Amino acid sequence: MVLYLAGTSGVLASNTDNMESSQYRIRFGNINFGSNNQSSSSYQLGTTAGQFAANEFSSSGYIVKAGFQYIHSIIPFTFSISDTTIDLGTLIAQTPSTATADLTVAFGSAGSYQVTAEEIGPLQTSSGSSTIPDTSCNGGAQTCTESSANVWTSTSAYGFGYNMSGTSIPSDFINSTYFRPFPDSTAAESSQVVMSSANVTTSSTSTITFKTNISGSQGAGAYRTVIRFIATPGF
Repeated sequence: MVLYLAGTSGVLASNTDNMESSQYRIRFGNINFGSNNQSSSSYQLGTTAGQFAANEFSSSGYIVKAGFQYIHSIIPFTFSISDTTIDLGTLIAQTPSTATADLTVAFGSAGSYQVTAEEIGPLQTSSGSSTIPDTSCNGGAQTCTESSANVWTSTSAYGFGYNMSGTSIPSDFINSTYFRPFPDSTAAESSQVVMSSANVTTSSTSTITFKTNISGSQGAGAYRTVIRFIATPGF
């Protein structure tokens, strides 16, 4: 059984603009307190006015880099997945199978970031004739949902789900026995946050553990789905 992981980074901009034509492109045009585009039959001119004191200022405990000339020295926002093809191997009834991948974020903004996850359809055969359901964990008082992890240790509790460990993860993943099912985008279920933080970092890493457990009556075949991650920074 194979899972395919897809990652997407979202970028939000504040107080800047990108200007371009067929002959040029200007990135991060400064429009802090004044800007305008002027034109006539023979010319086009774009102007900006802002950033009274563009420089690097520092003292004990802080550094201020004022001006867009420092844009490339700031920690860029990046998101990576260590393995985008997850193989859970040959599944054996009532014998849980797991596999892991590392999610890594670099973030240097004054705001915060989040990473959300969802499945694009259930774990199923290519024909769709057999499906492994999303887990509800142990059930009863230990039932999990898309937004709330719970204990999944019973070998007679079947399904597909995930656990998060490491930094910047939701607090309901108390330890390695706590799992959630993935929200299904094809069923109009909302994606859920799996990492978030307002802290500046050059490398924040969490580990996602995929788990499936099947019954003896599960249909034979190759099962697959796509897990989509969306990483979004705020400024």
